[in-house]
Order: sequence, then structure tokens, then C-alpha cells
Amino acid sequence: MASWSPEAPRSCDCFVSVPTASAIPAVIFAKNSDRPRDEVQEVVFVPAGTHTPGSRLQCTYIEVEQVPKTHAVILSRPSWLWGAEMGANEHGVCIGNEAVWTKEPVGEGEALLGMDLLRLALERSSSSQEALQVITDLLERYGQGGSCREDPTPFCYHNTFLLADRTEAWVLETAGRLWAAQRIQEGARNISNQLSIGTDISAEHPELRTHAQAQGWWGGQGTFDFAQVFSLAQQPVRMEAAKARFRAGRELLRQQPGGITAEVMMGILRDKESGICMDSGGFRTTASMVSILPQDPTQPCVHFLTATPDPSRSVFKPFIFGVGAAQAPQVLSPTFGAQDPVRTLPRFQTQVDRRHALYRGHQAALGLMESDQDRGQQLRQKQRDLEREGLEAVRGLLAGEWAPPRQELGGLFQTFVERERQAYT
Repeated sequence: MASWSPEAPRSCDCFVSVPTASAIPAVIFAKNSDRPRDEVQEVVFVPAGTHTPGSRLQCTYIEVEQVPKTHAVILSRPSWLWGAEMGANEHGVCIGNEAVWTKEPVGEGEALLGMDLLRLALERSSSSQEALQVITDLLERYGQGGSCREDPTPFCYHNTFLLADRTEAWVLETAGRLWAAQRIQEGARNISNQLSIGTDISAEHPELRTHAQAQGWWGGQGTFDFAQVFSLAQQPVRMEAAKARFRAGRELLRQQPGGITAEVMMGILRDKESGICMDSGGFRTTASMVSILPQDPTQPCVHFLTATPDPSRSVFKPFIFGVGAAQAPQVLSPTFGAQDPVRTLPRFQTQVDRRHALYRGHQAALGLMESDQDRGQQLRQKQRDLEREGLEAVRGLLAGEWAPPRQELGGLFQTFVERERQAYT
């Protein structure tokens, strides 16, 4: 069984705002992905597809049955694996995941990673509730497991998820194959690296309570509090730190009653004092995402992604599904085929350079910001100006003040990525 170690990276934060907590009639989703500090996260666009009946799909470690049709997705993912830390699909479904440890043991056996489950749900669902069903069905059939970092020392965990669409959100928290879910139809909600669903359970695994009772974790009578029953009695140090981050995130959401916007969410993701914007020891915030999901189905959903570490020194760039949407090559990492350390057994015995073009430019820019104050300020101003331009364009689009050709909307992300890359050169 994989055990906790003090150096293991184990932190992320997800946020969602549902009207009337949002300042506009939209659901707003946000996530920081906190991972090993040198890990590269790429942004991948995968178009909708049709697949041969009975075909198989290779995920990070195992194969699963493919479905006849898959939806177009935009993914922010650690470049060595198949799944994703966060992403969205063409129907306005967004998902982010978090690592969690519970009384249910975590094994080292290879199964589906939480990140695989996230991508599979995006490819196969048209609502957040349907995505929840996809994840729980796959969890029951294949289980979750396998190392979640590119390292010969196994690092394994179970997962919680925040799922959102244009009308509502769901929190899904798992312990092995068991799970509980909470429906969010108003207000704001956040999750971190801990169980947070108490007695307000909207759906659950049919054996959840009988298993808890059989293990002696619950007496079988009275109120059933999922987080209380399944949480570890003694939390690891970093799990305790996650509690403080969770409380800070909740408070930051509460400070904006009825006023949460994409910019507010970006500000929360950039908050270093709370630890939400992570940079500590061997891990940091390696990528970030904010999505606007209008309740009006005639308006497009807009997804802002950084593709680079540290949102306080990165640019949120807008992506919109539509005609012309394509892969931005500047944020696509190199591939290594059968020689990739994740494919050769035993896994992760060597390292390869997965940096994409924007990542390289951004790292050089960060170095300048630290070593040359004047040039660093100029670069930072270019970043702010570019992000502001993207936000203003999106505001105009959603307000009906800007109606570009559909081809231009689909290529918006690639345009902003290239402009950022040029700013660094």
C-alpha cells in the first residue's frame, strides 16, 4: 500500500459560483493544479470523434472500452499522462479533481487515475450530472489506482471532483470504489484535499453505509456524515494544511456575495497568502483554469487557461469551442512514443524534456522578472495587457457588443498563445 511521505505533492483547489453568487447569469468554474514543481502541463484540444464498436481505448495505464461517439474537449494535463487535471467539453461541462486520502486504503495497483476518469467523463457527457454518472460507473468497473507522478517512487491517491455545467454543479468525493455526491444549485462552493461532504448527500454508492458499518466506522443509527465517517482520524501534515486552504478559499468566495466574476476567480487563484497559489518546496501551481458558463444556451462558454506555472505571473488566455478550434502547437509537449518512460517497464526510470514552446518562453520571462527589474516590469505589463484584452473581448462577446466570425472565435486561444510567446522573445 502506498503511504504518505512529507515531500509528496498533494494540493489543489477548485471553485464554483452558481447564480445568484455570480455577478452575471452564469456558472463560473476555477481550478489551480498543484503538482511537482518541474512537471510540464500542456493544453490539448481533442475534436469530437466516432469510434468502431467494440474498440478499446488506452488510458494512462490500462485499457477501457471505447464509446461510439466522444465530444470535443479542451484539457490542461500533465504532459506524461493520458488524462487531465482540469478541462471542459463542447457542451459546457467543466471538471477539476483533487487528491484525497481516507480510511479506505490506497493501493499501488494500476487502474484508472482520477485524471483519466476526468477526461473520460468530459468526452462522454453532456451535463455535470451525466459526467458524475460516467465517473461512478467507470469507478465501479475498473477502480482507481496507479502512480500519479512521473517518478519511480509510487505516489497514489483517491480523488474528489468538482463538476459544473451551465445550470448547476456537483461535488463528487470518492474512497476506493465508494462515493458520495452533493448537488450545488446556488451559491459558491470550493473543494481542496479533504472530504467536505457531510450530511447533505444528494447521491451515494449503494453500499456506502453498509460498508462503513461493517468496518466499524459508523454505528448504523442516526445521522450519516460522510466526511466524518470516512476521513482519517490522524491527518498527514499536508492534509491539515489543506484544511486551512479550504477555509481561506471559502472565505474569499464569501467576500464577493453576488459579485463573483471570472476576474474574481482569477484573483483567488493568484492568492499566495492563503497558499491557494502554491509555491512551496517540491511543488507549485503548474497550471490554472477559469471558465464562464452562461445560462443562456445561445451564448458560448469561455475557458481561460494559462498553460504555464504560477497564475500570479501567467496569462489567462480565452478558448471557445467552435469552427476553427484547433490544437495550439505552442502549448503541446514533445512525444516519445514507445520509448516514453511512462511506457517502458519498469516505469519512470529515466526522464525526458517535456517542455513546450510557451513553457520555455515563460520560464525565461520569469528569470528576467527576477534578475532584471526594468525588463521584468515590461514583461509583466505585457502579460497584464494581453490578459486584459482577452477579458474585454469576452465581455463584449457575452454582452452582444462583439460578434466576430465563428472561425475567428475558434482560433482565439491559438492567437493569444502566439502573441504571448512572441512577447517572451
